[in-house]
Amino acid sequence: MTPAARLASAAAIIDRISAGKAPAEAVLKTWGTENRYAGSKDRRAIADQVYKVLRARGRLVWAMGGREDGRALVIGALSLIDGLSVEEIEALHAGDGYGPKPLSKQERSRISMTADEVPGWVAAGLPEFVVEDFRNTFGDRWAEEAAGLMVPRAPIDLRVNGARATVAEVEAELREAGLNPTRTPWSAWGLRLSAEPPPNVQALEAFKAGRIEIQDEGSQIVCWLAGVEPGMTVVDYCAGGGGKTLGLAMQGLANGASRVEAAPAEPERIWTPTGWVDAPKSKPKAATIARAEGRLIACDVVQKRLDNIRPRLARAGVEAELIHLGPNGGGVEDIVGIADVVFVDAPCTGSGTWRRRPEDAWRLKPEDVDRMHALQMAILARAAKLVKPGGRLVYVTCSMLRVENEATVDHFEEDHPSFAPVPVAEALGSAAMTDAARETLAGLAQGHRLRMSPATTDTDGFFVALYERRA
Repeated sequence: MTPAARLASAAAIIDRISAGKAPAEAVLKTWGTENRYAGSKDRRAIADQVYKVLRARGRLVWAMGGREDGRALVIGALSLIDGLSVEEIEALHAGDGYGPKPLSKQERSRISMTADEVPGWVAAGLPEFVVEDFRNTFGDRWAEEAAGLMVPRAPIDLRVNGARATVAEVEAELREAGLNPTRTPWSAWGLRLSAEPPPNVQALEAFKAGRIEIQDEGSQIVCWLAGVEPGMTVVDYCAGGGGKTLGLAMQGLANGASRVEAAPAEPERIWTPTGWVDAPKSKPKAATIARAEGRLIACDVVQKRLDNIRPRLARAGVEAELIHLGPNGGGVEDIVGIADVVFVDAPCTGSGTWRRRPEDAWRLKPEDVDRMHALQMAILARAAKLVKPGGRLVYVTCSMLRVENEATVDHFEEDHPSFAPVPVAEALGSAAMTDAARETLAGLAQGHRLRMSPATTDTDGFFVALYERRA
């Protein structure tokens, strides 16, 4: 493909992303399947152009006079991000072959202008209505936090499954596969891969055999803060795709079950009343399940999500009970007041993952945030009923927005005085955390609340609040 044809394709893909709700990654994959003439270098160049636009969309819309179509945004990116001159951009828009048509007078005028002072929300790369929330939350650091969330591409974090392997074993295995993993700074079970070039983790034997899971380090840390120990009854109240369910399961393994024990070898010959004969070939056995103590229960309102967890549990070699919740939280009557830990990974806007899915930032509306806040308050109140006296309640979001985090737990604390805050510093003793995590995260915590973000911890954005039920 010519450079001009790549630009035309990028513009068309951006329009597809804007018109639907599918992740940009999925749209790009579908386009590649539909256009097999595009080689790997073409697909990579087009994807880079698409993500470049998505990360700077607010600035580009402003620069192009409010236009939001893919063509305008690509033209704006060539000027504002790539630094091409008007003449160079015109050469790429000659209308030849599969390239884009020539620039209009309006387009030429927009990229020829000397920009006046850029509004703060435009410079930050955030949706305009989100800026006030960032200012209230981060004060003078709000622009730095915004840049950390919207500008860089996130690395690929892996969690080593202690039921299958050690970190050292997996690290060596990945190096043999031609990758260059590094240890994550906070999670003792984490390995990190660069996103450039993007690795195909799911094609690795380590992934297929359940020795690794893709899980951001911040997501691993909130699991370790839950304080799960062997013998506990643990409820993952909003299990979703099951990533954190697997992390919680790993902590519940019985002492000494750091990996799956090999099944005893079958004999080649066996004794029968008529003498020795060749042993019959047995059918393949299901994957061995690691020894565990206690009880892990994963709940969700969507049955399909629970169904999707089953193969992940089997691949990882761990167990969990699955409960389909009713629309008002029904289905858990038998476990009210018995859980040692109730983990609430509440539905949220996902704003903490915008460095991975920048398209979601521009799909978010103010009413979406308000709806999530109301849902979170209802879910947290229902989940709290499952905690036994002396048990721990863990509230988690992958949101950067104050209304989904502090505002939600403020409301919970006012209505539930029987739940006492647990300082984060007291929950950092897990062996799954590094010494650096204990020092750094204790310093970042505000009592029983902790915020992580790309700018402060080089993780996705996460918020966690910890409580203990008094009575």
